[in-house]
Amino acid sequence: MGGVFREFMRDVDLAVSVAHAGGVDPETSHSTIEMRRAIVEFNLPLFGLTNVTLSGSHARIQGSRASYNVHLGSGVVHQESGFMLNILPVHSQKRGKLFLPFVDEDPKTAEIMAKIVLLAEDKKIKDPFILKQILG
Repeated sequence: MGGVFREFMRDVDLAVSVAHAGGVDPETSHSTIEMRRAIVEFNLPLFGLTNVTLSGSHARIQGSRASYNVHLGSGVVHQESGFMLNILPVHSQKRGKLFLPFVDEDPKTAEIMAKIVLLAEDKKIKDPFILKQILG
């Protein structure tokens, strides 16, 4: 299974690179959203997340505190009530705890996956800025 995943991720990396070189905005292209959807779908069982479903271009998350939607293209998060949540990624030179093999060149995919994991386990959130947005 690891070999299949590795080959799949190489194909994803190549497609994202080609999209960048061709002047296509990879965040909004249908193919990029489909690739990210496949990556998320593959990773959900690896992270043990059973409260996430994929619908069109969104990951729908039933958290303990609220329900959320994460757009697979832009990474924008909305609470089910319609309010947008401002969850900013922290980019650094060092790898964080979330590592997606062969996708490091596309930080947006890692950002989206990190947001999905964060919101799927929203009871663990300690950041007061995020909690204030969720709890009102």
